[in-house]
Order: sequence, then C-alpha cells, then structure tokens
Amino acid sequence: MAKDRKARSSVTRRDFLATSSLAAAGIGLGLPRALVAAPEPAELAPKGAEITQAVIFPAIGICRVGNSKQYFLAPEVPGVPARPEGGFKEGNSKMKKQVQRFRVYGFDEEGRVVRELTTEAGDDITWTVHVANAKAAWYQFNSPMDMGHEAPGLTGQMRNQMIVGEKRKHLIIDPGPQSVSGSAERPTKMQGKFWLPPNEVDVKLGELRTDDYGRLLVFPGDGAGGSAVENGGIASFSDNDTWYDDWCDGPVHAKVQVAGGGEELQAESAWVTCCGPDFAPEIDSFITLYDVIRDVMVHGKQFAGKEPLLPGLPEKISFLNEIYPLFHRLGLMAWISSAAQLRQVWVDVGDFLDEAYMRRLADPSPENREFRESIYQQFRHPNEPLVENANHPHTVENQQYKLPYMLGSGANYDFSSADWFLMPKLQHEALTKWRNGEFVDDFSTPPEHPVTQIEDLPLEHQGEALTRAALERCSGGAFHPGVEMTWPLRQEALFRDAPKHPHGPLDKRLRAFRIAVSDRKALLQNRDVGRLMTPSSAFGRDDVLAGNPKHKSGESYTFVPGKKNAPIGPQAAGDLTRWMGLPWYGDGFSCALAIEYANDLPNATWWPALTPIDVLPEVYFEQLSADISDAQKLAFFENRVPFIRGVRGIGLHAEASYIDGLQRAAYLWSGFGIVVKKKRPDNLSPMLKNIIPEFIFVETNRGTMDLVLGQPAGVGAPVPTATEEGANN
Repeated sequence: MAKDRKARSSVTRRDFLATSSLAAAGIGLGLPRALVAAPEPAELAPKGAEITQAVIFPAIGICRVGNSKQYFLAPEVPGVPARPEGGFKEGNSKMKKQVQRFRVYGFDEEGRVVRELTTEAGDDITWTVHVANAKAAWYQFNSPMDMGHEAPGLTGQMRNQMIVGEKRKHLIIDPGPQSVSGSAERPTKMQGKFWLPPNEVDVKLGELRTDDYGRLLVFPGDGAGGSAVENGGIASFSDNDTWYDDWCDGPVHAKVQVAGGGEELQAESAWVTCCGPDFAPEIDSFITLYDVIRDVMVHGKQFAGKEPLLPGLPEKISFLNEIYPLFHRLGLMAWISSAAQLRQVWVDVGDFLDEAYMRRLADPSPENREFRESIYQQFRHPNEPLVENANHPHTVENQQYKLPYMLGSGANYDFSSADWFLMPKLQHEALTKWRNGEFVDDFSTPPEHPVTQIEDLPLEHQGEALTRAALERCSGGAFHPGVEMTWPLRQEALFRDAPKHPHGPLDKRLRAFRIAVSDRKALLQNRDVGRLMTPSSAFGRDDVLAGNPKHKSGESYTFVPGKKNAPIGPQAAGDLTRWMGLPWYGDGFSCALAIEYANDLPNATWWPALTPIDVLPEVYFEQLSADISDAQKLAFFENRVPFIRGVRGIGLHAEASYIDGLQRAAYLWSGFGIVVKKKRPDNLSPMLKNIIPEFIFVETNRGTMDLVLGQPAGVGAPVPTATEEGANN
C-alpha cells in the first residue's frame, strides 16, 4: 500500500507543479506556470483510517483590506491568481476586500491525511480567532534588527511615548477571541477601541463568517485609519503618534467533533494577517514570503541536531519549479517598473518573457555553461563579501546594477552588502545549481490536467498548496519594513518546533510554516522590551551584536532568542503587524516612489509587484484600437506614467512634496488603479504584432486623485466632431 501511495504522489505532484496555473490552458509566458517548489506532500491515509488529529490550512492566511462591501476569496492554488467577478474594485473608487478561507483536515496518528472536515460530512467545527492591532503601542521603525555587522539595527523609541504604564493598553485595538460555528453563519464582528477614555475610537478589524461547508471566512477591515485627536498630522512614512489603522493579525483555532463520535479534537492552529491591497495581483514578487519562510524551514539554526522541517534541494533540481519562477518574475517586472523595462541597457541579459530565450536558459548541457555563467554573474551573490578592487565582479559600486534592481533591508547603510536586495540562501543555492548544470530541463513538459481550484488537487496536496498559494502572493523583501509583513518572519524562533499532541507529535511536514503561539497573558509588551527597541531587546539577549564577524549575508542573518517573551519568539495577537508602518497607507505611498539618482539610468525600486512604480494606463492601452497611425500607437504603448501620479498634489503651484503625499494618501489610496493582464487588440498591423506582445499588463479602474473637483483619470481634451471643426474654421 505504501509503495502505491508513493507512486501516486510522485505522479500527481509532477502534474500539479507542471499545470497548477493558467498556462495549462495553453497561454504562454505572459502568465505564471508553477511558481515555487513545494515540500513533499502529506501521505494519503488508507481507507477507513481513524482521524486522531486535525490541522488548519493555510498555516498562514492573508486578508487584504478594502473599503467596498464586495469581496473575493484569497488565492488557494499556487500560480492561479484571484480573478474576482467584475474585477478587484467596485467602480474606480472602492477596493474590494480579499477574504481568507481556512479549512481543517483530519489526519491519522501517523500523520496521513484522511479527509477534509466539513459540516456537510457531519463534522461539528467551532472556529475561534483572536486578532489585534498593536501598532500604536509598539516601537518606531528605523531598520531591521537581524542584519548583524553589515547593517546594525537602529534603535527605536516607543510610539506614543507620552502615554505611560498601564494606560498604554488603550493603544492596542483588541476585540478579544471571537468564535463562529455552523454553516453559512452570520457575521461575527471583530471590533475594539483605540485611545484613552473618554475619547476612545471604535475600530472594526473585520469579521468572521463560515461558508456552506463550515469553513472559516476571515474578512478584513475597511482600510480605515485616522487620528484620535483633532488635527493629528502625518509626518512620517512609518511612525505617527495618535494615529490608528485597521490592519491586524492573530492565531486561528478550531475545535472539531468528528462525525461518528469520538473525542473532541483541538486542531493545530494557523495564523491570519490582514494587510493592504495588492495593486498588481497577477505579478509575483521576485522573492516571495513563501520563499523566505521556506528558507527558514530548511536552514533554521534553532532546529540544530534535528531534521529540518522541510527538505533542502535535491542533487538535481527542477528548472520549472526552482529557476523558471525567478526569471519569469524578473520579466514581468518590466510592466510595473521602467527600471526593469530598460534593464538591458546596463545588465547583459535578454528578455525573460521570450520563450526562445527561456528555452536556452533551460538547457543544462555543458556546451551551454558559459551562457549560464554570464547570466549567473548578473545576480548579487549574498554569500560573498564586497571588495574594493575595481576589477573584481563583487565591488561595492557595481552591486547597485545587479539583479534585481531593488533596494535591500539594509538600505540605511550605503555601501553595505545589504544596501541592495539579496536572495535568501536557498534560492541562491538553486541558482548556483542551475549555473552548474545540476538541473533537469522540464520546461517543455506539456501540461495534462489543468488545475483551477483547490478541489482539483489530490487530497494529500491540498493543505500545503493552500499555504503556498497564500504566501507566494506576499513580498519576501526588502524588509524596510515591507509591504505586508516584515523581517521577524525570517527568524526561525517565530515558528513551531514540536507541538505536543495527545496522539504524538505532529508530523514535521505539517508543522512547517506554523507560527508558535505565545502564552503570555497581556498583549502589551513594552515592559519586556524597555524604553528603546534594540537588537538585544528584540531577541532577549545581550550578545546579539557580537554575532559572527565573518557573516556578510545581511538578508539571512539569524539569531537564537534569549529570555521568555522576547519579541522574536512565540507570537500573540497583533505581534506580526505591529512592526509595520502606522498608518499603513503612508508607507504604501512611500513604497510606490522610485528612488531618484542624479544619473539617467536607472532608478531603483522597493516592491513593484505589490505597489507598482511605472504603469501603462488604460487610456493609453485603448489607443491601440484607435484610428491613429502605427507610430502613434507605438508611442502610447511604449510610454509609462507614475503609479502615484497626483497623490503628492495637483494644480497650479502645488507643493507636491513627500509630506503632502503622505497626508493625501489617507484619502486617495482606494483610487489607485489595479494592474491586470489584457490581450492586445486583434486588429494590429503585422509590424505592431511583432513588437507588442500578445498579453499586456494595464493599469485599470484608476479613480480620481483630485480631492477638490473629483476629475476622473484618463480624461483629456475632447476630439472635435466634423461639425465642430467646421464651426471653428
């Protein structure tokens, strides 16, 4: 039986990874295929196996705020983005909410999956979720605390430090644990209060529902925020006293009474995080949050002496699973950043969206080694120290122009190796294997069984796929502080080692990616940290800065935590999002700013796959179908405009300053457009079809950035009619 299960698993796994995206429908490189390699799936239990354990998936789920009552479900299949009916916005001014659905699966005592537990099958499930927003009670952000000597963590004072002692608990928006059960259950609100009595502000962090099968639906807040005091201004991208927003996070629990009797099971918990919208939902970050945590699960030092929770890379890796995603994401970046669109000017690489070029990249032959080496050298090497020798490939100066052209977590420190974006260790190991030809060319494997929903996957793949689908849509850096979550997630101390279970320890594959739940009694943690946030207080150790003097890889520096209740350790409600900017839209506006230099090419970016930099607006795309010349159409197609145009101010003598942008973003964030894929018009001339690709990423549903007149986007001078032309003459 075990041999049969293993054979089935390997076949369905290959089919899943080769076809888990819309490329299975015959669409080419304009769409993702398999995006990241998955760990080995759970085994399938034999028929009739007894359910003795219950596990919630995804291990980490992601909600995204929106000011519309309409919503869509978060992605559940890796490589298949959400495609809500009618688009991601309600009209041009309201953002739909992204709702995370959680499921619970039953396993036998050997960690083999039996089935999904649902009310339809007669199972009784009670969900309990405790989220909170602890931003205002946390510390100012200056830089990550885990970068070591290359980018030492900068201390941060408390936010709202004028409020002291136990009064600071009023800075935490805490609805407390909320429960829901049954099928299609009515909403259970998650609402708390902010600021000191009697001037508290009611803040809704979201709500809980269940679907027709008893699965949990976690709804985020509206993206709201404000100051609890009159005329409280915004002056910082990350730290603004008296302000609140409605991001939140916390553990998800479930109690299950399995159909047919037996003891009540306490499911292994998951985590939910509510964050901001994804403004380019069909384009993944070069490195995703799934990549970052997967690297932790493989290389985490906390598990020394034990087998890692996830396996490392095999002797020969899959090109499709490990390498293709990196190149493909770099190619798609050209649609959201002019720096990437023009990268061939300063980086000796071809078009990563060209299929012929990708096939050459997929060639593992010794004859192709020199070509692979030339591409490999275009990437930053996170494990090699920088040198001052101008003839060496790893000089401080030329790191700026390596791939990807993004700033790093250590951006505070000029000429540090962490000043620019660095790949995690595991992904760079894969790239090195590719350079050496230690990979299988499976790029041309034809898809056989398209997968569009989680139910299309074999049962043993579903749990891991849910986790991967949630996290691969999140940015994996740079963490300064980041887009959805930040640097603590690259610390293994946040994750579970071996949770206790009445029927034995949970299988290591099921523990992967699971946040360890803190048992501390209060969410307020200032007493455990002190007046200043430092690397030592973050990790609860006095020797953090000593570290390893030979360490030069800023993006993957790790520490073992010290005393109990250190911030880098087991987490409580609100602990993940508290590190992020307050309010969220100020940082979101800042993320969309290009970093300007005095030279012509290029300008660096932060997180273009979530907050684009340069976009093709819909009105330009529409000109491809207009009655104008090919030269005019090409001019429209090749032009890009800033994603945040108008946010810093419009009109005569507009200040258009950075601070103006921070303030106006509070009112304008839901007017930002959404970058989605569109098919080029069919009636283009043969010449233009050779230039303009079949699929184009276009900014759509952009609302007004005019707070006074409300003038919509995409409006220009009207084209005169023939009668008007005659009258004018």
